[in-house]
Amino acid sequence: MRHRRLGELTVSAVGLGAMPLSIEGRPDEARALATVHAALDAGVTLLDTADSYTLPGAAPGHNELLIARALAAYGGDTSEVLVATKGGRGRTPDGGWTVDARPRRLKATAEASLKRLGVEAIGLYQLHKPDPAIPFEDSVGALRDLLDEGKIRMAGLSNTDTDRIRRAHAILGDRLVSVQNRYSPQVRDSEPELRLCADLGLAFLPWSPLGGITRSSLDGPARLETGFPAFHEVARERGVTPQQVCLAWHLAQSPTVIPIPGASRPETITASAAAADLSLTEEELRFLNTGK
Repeated sequence: MRHRRLGELTVSAVGLGAMPLSIEGRPDEARALATVHAALDAGVTLLDTADSYTLPGAAPGHNELLIARALAAYGGDTSEVLVATKGGRGRTPDGGWTVDARPRRLKATAEASLKRLGVEAIGLYQLHKPDPAIPFEDSVGALRDLLDEGKIRMAGLSNTDTDRIRRAHAILGDRLVSVQNRYSPQVRDSEPELRLCADLGLAFLPWSPLGGITRSSLDGPARLETGFPAFHEVARERGVTPQQVCLAWHLAQSPTVIPIPGASRPETITASAAAADLSLTEEELRFLNTGK
């Protein structure tokens, strides 16, 4: 497993997006735990979760509790594993997602996440989404306070833009270490954020990184997509899967990119982790980007 920088830490070049283990269509607990353990066996040391990863209308924290149980039950060394969680969103009974990033609530949800994860401090705590009802700086100020209090070690943003990244960086400095946006062959509107992260030395964590190759968990049951045949052609030539080619393509975009593909089966995350060792040629990357 290759590694990349995230703040002052070094983590696996491919992480695990744990959301599919807790939302609609989630596997039973035995398979969910086996999936996390397979990730660890494959050298994955970045586990991404959130307090809102749960069933519609259910209490928050299902995914965080699952990750905590998986780490506790794992037979190997987990001292190098970074658990990244998020606060500021919730679920509604009809399956929707809410946004509430008021400082008081962010601090309370961070405290709750801290207890569920069973750690002294959260390794990486991310603002899940900017709250349009309050000033952005108020939410970032809550992250600063949590850092100052030692309740979180590093801070990150998610679902954000270049302007907010700059504003948060001005407040948090080098304690802001990451940005997590949707980015994939199909959804590339976060390229400005990716470039800014490279300039600032922030890790860029693409969520739903296989979009266009595989359907996102947010879009319903997973299935193979066919809109990007170049990825399938390179996969056939290299004897790997289109998903592995896609993750290798992500890693080639910038040294700061750390994709976090979701998984709900052990074999899926094992295959995803193997993509960290797949190096694409300049010719292959040009073909993937242009189809020529």
